[in-house]
Amino acid sequence: METATKDPDASEVAAKSPSLRFAWRGSESWRGLKAALPMMLGFIPFALVLGSQAAQKGFSVAEVPLMTGLNFGGGSEFAAVQLWTSPPHLLLIVAITFLVNSRHLLMGAAFAPLIRHLPRRQAFTALFVMCDESWALGLADARRTGRLSMPYYFAMAFGFYICWVVFTTVGALAGPILGDVTRFGFDMAFPAVFLVMLAGMWKGPAAARPWLVSLVVAALTYVFIPGAWYVPAGALSGVLAAFVLARPA
Repeated sequence: METATKDPDASEVAAKSPSLRFAWRGSESWRGLKAALPMMLGFIPFALVLGSQAAQKGFSVAEVPLMTGLNFGGGSEFAAVQLWTSPPHLLLIVAITFLVNSRHLLMGAAFAPLIRHLPRRQAFTALFVMCDESWALGLADARRTGRLSMPYYFAMAFGFYICWVVFTTVGALAGPILGDVTRFGFDMAFPAVFLVMLAGMWKGPAAARPWLVSLVVAALTYVFIPGAWYVPAGALSGVLAAFVLARPA
């Protein structure tokens, strides 16, 4: 009698053999790098702008990768550079950095169920290299496959991380030579990357209603309230809208 069998997951098959495990991890890592490559190209002009602006504010070539490597949050780094004075107002910069990066609290909460099986060191590393792009691509891939492939995620996330640190450093080196690089239109790269991310996550107008709520609240907060309050306002309103709109009538 013929019996129906369920095809085993590729990672489960690989776990039974060291050679298969190595091949599976290699293919998943390569898949992660390929997924990250288009957005990594979008990182480059934006990173050059940040590195150039930091150099104009007096950051040394060593200090720029130190900042971008330890913080790894483009929006907060731009805010910190814009606020930088001599001597710097450290408490103000720390507060604004926290506000701009506050979205990572919600992103991490959404990511937690996918990495709770990891050892603590790997879980913390996954969260440290998490950015908007790796978070979005990781969640989208997990929805498609039913689980988050860690070789895929780490290859993608570290690709973003290395690209950002390297090209902000290049921007710091080239900034004094190129001058104001925003005149080349480089500052439009980051909005373009986010539009690509949104297009990849699009599931129809109904599912996008929380996006609209978040956009409107963030825009109004930006216009009427000074500072970076529009970031947590937009994030929290979007989460609240998703919760309310998802409730059964």
